[in-house]
Amino acid sequence: MHEGAKGDGWDPASGDASPTGVDREFLALERELTVLLRRARASQGEMAREVHPDLESSAYGLLIRLEECGSQRATELAAYIGVGKATMSRQLRALEELGLVAREPDPADGRAWLVALTREGRSRVARVREARRARYGRRLAHWDRGEVAELARLLHELNGVMAKHDK
Repeated sequence: MHEGAKGDGWDPASGDASPTGVDREFLALERELTVLLRRARASQGEMAREVHPDLESSAYGLLIRLEECGSQRATELAAYIGVGKATMSRQLRALEELGLVAREPDPADGRAWLVALTREGRSRVARVREARRARYGRRLAHWDRGEVAELARLLHELNGVMAKHDK
């Protein structure tokens, strides 16, 4: 098993998160998610700068979405990321100026446009994601592969539950 966030061997299942014992599991979950999200935000900023030194941290998620799902309308991207039309337009304009995305006519609707990664954008995102996966591999090398798979499964389940309640 792995150590706690502080490397102190803390186990959230032990119930030591709350002196009163009220909702210990949820207090432990909140604590660990807070640490994870703080680290994720910092990591996203680093990865954005690795893609391009002028890339905004928040735009990194757009690039990942385009890599995973292919061309999409700006409205689809805005809904997925959870921002308004004006914010999305600004971010896409910045990504176009950096040469990472391009707009192309939607073959299904001549009035609409699709946003897609450029060859350069695809290459840069793939390089950064591969480096990130290698870092995960090094940092979690002492974990059992089953634990890694279980963590991924649980996070997927958590994201699904949260997405249902966000609607």
